[in-house]
Amino acid sequence: MIKSLLIANRGEIAVRIIRTAKHMGIHTVSVYSSADINAKHVQDADESIYIGSSAPSESYLNIKSIIEAASGAGVEAIHPGYGFLSENAEFSEACHKAGIIFVGPSTESIKKMGNKASAKKLMNDAKVPLLPGYHGKDQSLDKLAAEAETIGFPLLIKAESGGGGRGMRIVSNINEFNESLISAKREAQGSFGDDAVILEKYLESSRHIEVQIFGDSHGNIVHLFERDCSIQRRYQKVIEEAPAPGMSEARRFDITSAAISAAQSINYVGAGTVEFIVDSHNDGANGPFFFMEMNTRLQVEHPVTEMITGFDLVKWQLQVASGEPLPVMQEDIKNTGHAVEARLYSEDPTNEFLPSTGRILEYFVPKGKNIRIDDGIKKGDDIALEYDAMLGKIIAYGSDRNAALNHLHKAISEIKLIGPITNQFFLSNILLRPEFIKGIINTNFINQFKTDLIRSELDLLNDVLLSSINFLIQERIDSKLYYTKESNSPWNSSDSWSLNASAQDKLYLRTLGQDYVINISKVNDIWHAFIPSLTDKKHIVKQTDNSLVYRDKHVLIFVKGPYQQRVIHVLPMDEAGIVEKAQTGLSAPMPGTIIKILADKGDAVIEGQTLMILEAMKMEHTILAPYTGTVSNVYYQEGDQVDENTELFEMVPTEEKNKSN
Repeated sequence: MIKSLLIANRGEIAVRIIRTAKHMGIHTVSVYSSADINAKHVQDADESIYIGSSAPSESYLNIKSIIEAASGAGVEAIHPGYGFLSENAEFSEACHKAGIIFVGPSTESIKKMGNKASAKKLMNDAKVPLLPGYHGKDQSLDKLAAEAETIGFPLLIKAESGGGGRGMRIVSNINEFNESLISAKREAQGSFGDDAVILEKYLESSRHIEVQIFGDSHGNIVHLFERDCSIQRRYQKVIEEAPAPGMSEARRFDITSAAISAAQSINYVGAGTVEFIVDSHNDGANGPFFFMEMNTRLQVEHPVTEMITGFDLVKWQLQVASGEPLPVMQEDIKNTGHAVEARLYSEDPTNEFLPSTGRILEYFVPKGKNIRIDDGIKKGDDIALEYDAMLGKIIAYGSDRNAALNHLHKAISEIKLIGPITNQFFLSNILLRPEFIKGIINTNFINQFKTDLIRSELDLLNDVLLSSINFLIQERIDSKLYYTKESNSPWNSSDSWSLNASAQDKLYLRTLGQDYVINISKVNDIWHAFIPSLTDKKHIVKQTDNSLVYRDKHVLIFVKGPYQQRVIHVLPMDEAGIVEKAQTGLSAPMPGTIIKILADKGDAVIEGQTLMILEAMKMEHTILAPYTGTVSNVYYQEGDQVDENTELFEMVPTEEKNKSN
């Protein structure tokens, strides 16, 4: 058995691997970047080694640094986790050359299945069903466009390498193809170092169902049933469950048998997942299924499989990597009950799910026999821009699906996370959706119900702002100001926001990633607040029973009810002018790196035209022209890093330009 292990990853998966390894008596070594010096995975390991700066290419994707760290620590094995180098054949080979066990499949298997084009060919030979598509080596624009016309629309562009939704685009017609292709290739190159893509027919009503398989070096291959991962957005999974709702035993046999055939075709060793797309238009989970890809690693959603089977898959990985046979055979594996997992992301559902960064001010998660929390964060952590937006996972188990959903909803409602914006409220809304409760799901679920899923969040925002205004006014009236040592604190100056002076004033607040300039006035001893970005009517600020506390420049708002906490930032005057300008200008919706500028000073642009592409948390985000006009200034260059609310462009609307001529 392996005696020492380096985990070449970070966050919740590193913490997860360390936990099992320690239970097995294995000495654990973590690696960390400059952004993760105080991270949970660093503190949990027996030993930790610095491997580079916060940029992934200088740390968690730096093969040389990781191998040097492992060799220096004298470990026997490296576990890659998922993401980063987990499906990198070069890394696997580097481990073998250094005399270190790679906890995963052979380098050859990674090469065969890690490249989607070669995997499709192998699956075709193994008689596994495939969608119509193009998987060829000719990557010229003309060739890909011609193949797209042959396949028909809508179609899906997918990066040949990697996963996680990066390098993927849905294309509705040929007019969108070129721009989508260029964007997908650029994102694939940045994430995986390979810009090659494949094309596939896109099923508009489909279920994403995958099968967990496991092989050993003694020729044994088993499956641990299926998982349904249909609830997703931007090709990233949000909620996963096992078993798949509504799947018949006959279809379960068919799809797991196909997965076993796929694994046997390459003599697979280790943990792997065979992913299928199911045409759910008529028969839900029992419709025709087609091979999508095989992930040659542990999946994010592996806990739901562990909960319905009772097996620790990380333990299996370490046993198999040590040369041991699988601990059980197929007939010994049973699925009992139901498990559901929800991914907690630092993102803003009300603002197109843009990534959110910042310090975690408060953090509490529930405990219980039916609940499992896999996370990699703690109070005081700063959520870094350079890494994936997933903070952790909440997993619930029940005797049946309804019981599991009830446990999960209760657990999510009890989480207290103050700091970065998260999708906590959004997750709860999904779980309460009648269609989801009934198991009527598909990969378009979030898009279909998006307005309703975020509507209550927007209603909450209005309540939060009004509650905070009420609180601040009351504090001024009572003259119970909270003083800080900061000279620019709004609490430290009677004239930085003079609620006690004039009949009309302004508050500058920031919450949910948005800045608000709020006009307030006093008429007959009643304060009125006008929030132009939310409503066209004045709101009379009334006393409520909401609980509010504050410190420094933050007002922490706990709106009565579950999962409804928010942070209000009271901005000092030196930021106030910036806020008012940003509300009418074209500013960065989040911190990020400018990877492409598509408009120059003097260019005439139309509303909705792409002006710039920002990259944050491994995903691309487009900056669009808010109206038709002329670009009068471009303030940054490609490669520059910008903060949230930084003004990127100055534009003059066509109407104003015509008036000035």
